[in-house]
Amino acid sequence: MHAPPILPLLPAGTFRDRVAVVTGGGTGLGLEVSRALGRLGARVIVMSRDAEHHAQIADDGRREGFAVATRVLDVREPDRVADAMRAVADEHGRIDVLVNNAAGNFLCPAERLRAKGWRAVIDIALSGAFFCAQAAGTHMLRRGEGAIVNVIATYAWSGMPMVVHSAAAKAGLWAVTRTLAAEWGARGVRVNAIAPGVFDSQGAAANLWPTPEGRDAVVRAVPAGRFATAFEVAQAVAFLASPWAAYMNGACIVMDGGRELPAGLGKRGQSV
Repeated sequence: MHAPPILPLLPAGTFRDRVAVVTGGGTGLGLEVSRALGRLGARVIVMSRDAEHHAQIADDGRREGFAVATRVLDVREPDRVADAMRAVADEHGRIDVLVNNAAGNFLCPAERLRAKGWRAVIDIALSGAFFCAQAAGTHMLRRGEGAIVNVIATYAWSGMPMVVHSAAAKAGLWAVTRTLAAEWGARGVRVNAIAPGVFDSQGAAANLWPTPEGRDAVVRAVPAGRFATAFEVAQAVAFLASPWAAYMNGACIVMDGGRELPAGLGKRGQSV
């Protein structure tokens, strides 16, 4: 299979003088998104619940010379979300980009899922994302300009066993994406989504394919024959947030290596 690309998708300086907020921006995909936006000139504001998650992106900014600020935030608390977005707008004069990346997930049969687990995932991945979009969007609407990118999943429309909580949250966030795009698009604020397939991250590995055998089974179901890299997905997120995607609103980029395509009558990759 072809090796994944390692070069940035967008021109240098694409986000110069722009302010970008990334939730869950210190680990996994969020870290790569923060790096991508920072390297392209944005002043990146990383928000997550754990201050320890901010160390890597802060070090990257110092080493590579891009601007990073961090803030501890639990996206489930709407008043604190509103305060945090207001503080960013007051300090930097604007919020140009919001990437709703914060989420939670774990495998559990639906009949055994406890209410606490259901609420935790819904509150972060759906309610928290809306609170952030609402708070950041308020400032964007005042300026008549902005871009929001919501990270969803392909099982938002297909469903998938063992993740009913996350599937419900991501389906809801896709509906939020389309609704806000319809409501805010004419006022200068674009809202789009990305639905990544499987990619390597510590959180996903621990929660979704904790064994080598499980990982191999997932890879075999992907026509591309490999996982995505977080770098690849982050480049697509940056594109959606950029001026190069100015005519995209209410859209979703599916980036899953073809995993959701029909497998046909035989096994994946075999002719009949």
